[in-house]
Amino acid sequence: MINNMKLKYKLIFFYIIVVMIPVLIVGIILTNYFREGALNRAIDQATNNVEKIKSQLSSKLRVPTDISNLLYFDEDLERLVTTHYPDALALTKAYLNYTDIRVYVLRYREISNIRFFIDNPSLVDDMSIAPLTPELESRAWYKKAMQSGEIYWMYISDKEKYFNSPKGTINKLSLIRQVYYRESGKSGILMVQVSQDELNQMLYQEPFDTLIIDEQGYIVSANDPQLVGSTVDAFDIGVDVQSQSKGVLKTRVKDKDSYVIIDEMSPELSSSKLKIISIFETKSILSDANNVSKLGLLIVIGVLLVALVFVYTISLLTTNRLLRLSRQLNQVALGNLNIVSRIDGTDEIGQLSRQFNYMVASINRLITQVIESNEKNSALEIAQREIKLKMMASQIHPHFLFNALESIRMNAHLKGEKEIANIVRLLGKLMRKNLEVGRERAPIKEEVEMIRSYLEIQKFRYEDRLEYEIKFDPRTAEIMIPPLIIQPLVENSVVHGLENKQGTVHVNVSITLDENQEVQVLVTDDGIGMKEERLSEIVDVISKVEEEERGRIGLRNVHQRLTLYYGEEHGLRITSQSGEGTKIAFSIPVESEFKS
Repeated sequence: MINNMKLKYKLIFFYIIVVMIPVLIVGIILTNYFREGALNRAIDQATNNVEKIKSQLSSKLRVPTDISNLLYFDEDLERLVTTHYPDALALTKAYLNYTDIRVYVLRYREISNIRFFIDNPSLVDDMSIAPLTPELESRAWYKKAMQSGEIYWMYISDKEKYFNSPKGTINKLSLIRQVYYRESGKSGILMVQVSQDELNQMLYQEPFDTLIIDEQGYIVSANDPQLVGSTVDAFDIGVDVQSQSKGVLKTRVKDKDSYVIIDEMSPELSSSKLKIISIFETKSILSDANNVSKLGLLIVIGVLLVALVFVYTISLLTTNRLLRLSRQLNQVALGNLNIVSRIDGTDEIGQLSRQFNYMVASINRLITQVIESNEKNSALEIAQREIKLKMMASQIHPHFLFNALESIRMNAHLKGEKEIANIVRLLGKLMRKNLEVGRERAPIKEEVEMIRSYLEIQKFRYEDRLEYEIKFDPRTAEIMIPPLIIQPLVENSVVHGLENKQGTVHVNVSITLDENQEVQVLVTDDGIGMKEERLSEIVDVISKVEEEERGRIGLRNVHQRLTLYYGEEHGLRITSQSGEGTKIAFSIPVESEFKS
């Protein structure tokens, strides 16, 4: 279908597929990424703020808790509230002598007021200590405090008036606990009221709607002070926050998509729990990101549309010029070699037009040159055949050489020169193997035979100056490797190991099969070795194709054949130390096929 489309439509089609659609997709992805990033940052910020508020609230509530503990064990307070006073004068003196509660309220800004209620009809209410009344006994917070001696935190609303006086309203988060006096057998209720200003001040600068609620669902503090005293249900959160202890919830608050972050804390020594709730509207968080994304998309779409117009215009101009060139090519195809193209411009199409004219002129010249070229090629082939025949005629027939060596060996054997006969036999065997090097692969056992023959010949030559050892794993015998791949390494060890070396040189050849099914070949000698600079030079030389150093052609040939067949990791690995010898190693994967 694409091949049948016109060029201008192809350009527009590929522009839409390759440019417009990917850019739009990337724009949409980035928009979503920015939106998700803004939401995640808002969630992280709200979560961190909740943790900060939780820490601050715990610190502020520790003061009322410590004061309640002091009053719980205050013997002066016990004596004051359990004594039966005969008249108002005695009671007034007792109230004036006890100043601890007033001192605590004045000293600690976290405390709004401290109240103590006990069943003692001789007491009067001085806004700190008050006698117990039937109305107080009917209150829910009183009943809960009397159930046990634990500390409770709860919000006491305006409805919980303990007598008909505006001064008696509490309307604050309060610590409530039972105080039992063993000697008198009486129990009182201690109430420590937290300063509302201190609680609201913690939330004043919070960027999101933030609430602190008690177990009854009353809002005890908020960054909007008007919410204090109402229940969390009035906030119209779409989930039951009372049943949630901690987490991030996506819900609707006041019919708007929002996120609610909830955390729970237990004040020190308290059996009550308070919840910190942070709420932010999704739309408000995403409004800036949406505006930026919309503006970015509009700009991108505008740029793409302008580019599309340019692409269409350029494609129309290009196709018109190509159509003219196509018609001229058709004329050449019909045999008209006198046509001249006159397409202006220096761009690629203009170059094609000039090359077209050059091509037409060249065709006429080439027609006359083809015959001459064919005649020259025929003459060249004949000359090459003659050279090959002369080269073949000048070669020494290898069978003649083998027969001559065999005659020498038999003659030496008949005369009792068994060692010379054996060396001649090994030399003939080695030369025969060298002439068979044209084979693509050979088994390792034949390589070992050739190495052994070579070392025996060299042993005959150098006598006690050369000792050798061949360790050959029989499992590798039939494994095929490139021919003449180990013998040059052995030759290198013998020739260069004996240079300037006094005493005996030991050459060791090891061919083993490791657990990775790779043939490991190691050739070592204890000859003169090499310095680090010389070793680096040789490693560099064998890795090059150019024959820069005639003395290392054998090593270079072996290294390059190994890397060609099996890969760079199976090339020669050479290590050497001056005065200690040289090690040359390589590996061959058993199951591997040649790469060439």
